Amino acid sequence: MAPSIITALMAPFRSFFTAPVWDHVLALVTGMTLAPGKRTVSAALRVIGLGEARDFARYHHVLSRARWNSAAIGRKLLLLILDRFAPDGPIVIGIDDTIERRWGHKIAARGIYRDPVRSSQGHFVKTSGLRWLAVMAMVPVPWTRRRWALPFLTILAPSERYAAAHRRRHKKLTDWARQAILQVRRWLPKRKIVVVADSSFAALDLIAAVRRHVCLITRLRLDASLFEPAPERRPGQNGRPRKKGHRLPKLSELLGTVVSVKATTFEGLGALGCGEGIGASAVVLLEENT
Repeated sequence: MAPSIITALMAPFRSFFTAPVWDHVLALVTGMTLAPGKRTVSAALRVIGLGEARDFARYHHVLSRARWNSAAIGRKLLLLILDRFAPDGPIVIGIDDTIERRWGHKIAARGIYRDPVRSSQGHFVKTSGLRWLAVMAMVPVPWTRRRWALPFLTILAPSERYAAAHRRRHKKLTDWARQAILQVRRWLPKRKIVVVADSSFAALDLIAAVRRHVCLITRLRLDASLFEPAPERRPGQNGRPRKKGHRLPKLSELLGTVVSVKATTFEGLGALGCGEGIGASAVVLLEENT
């Protein structure tokens, strides 16, 4: 029997599960809340005294065999978050990828990726695991001045080797991000959405796919290739239309010196990056070449 507080918190999601599965879901949520260390199914069962239960496999089946719609649950969770923390105004959505370090022959979708924690600019470390794309609502909370990123949807991005073994078209991380962003747009058709991401998502195909639906803010590398807009075609001009104009100097070339920049945006100023305004305070260290 789950505690009444857990039952009350999970009540909005009752309709997404059948009655037998729902009892196991409440037990797992209770165990995950109380379990120290890694929150695995086995750890959750041990902490609530079900580690030796004869039907322990049924709790694993909640994640491996039971049928429930994770997208519908993610939409419900997003609406609950916005109703509590951001009932009106622009919505800031964060997207990021993370590696779940898993091994074993049954973990079929795993791949070999760069470890973002242990790697540095001059030291490359590889790790094996599952790659997940997390979609988060970045909302203000009453007890802090910073926005908190509250995940409401995670998407597994299988490795290229897994797609080849199953004869499927491999989707890049930016492909999954495009689908996730457009899905959130369909869930919230009347709200202005600002998506923030790191440089992994600074891809032209992603920007082109979502630019008419959301405002996407990402990092620009100092060595990025920049071009002027494509010139207009002259009447009677032959050939394919140009996709880009003359090449512009890179940011690193314009600076002409060693520059370290640290900036913080003001989250309360308009809709961030959507053309309504953005403010930043920056600390710049310049070293003159002598």
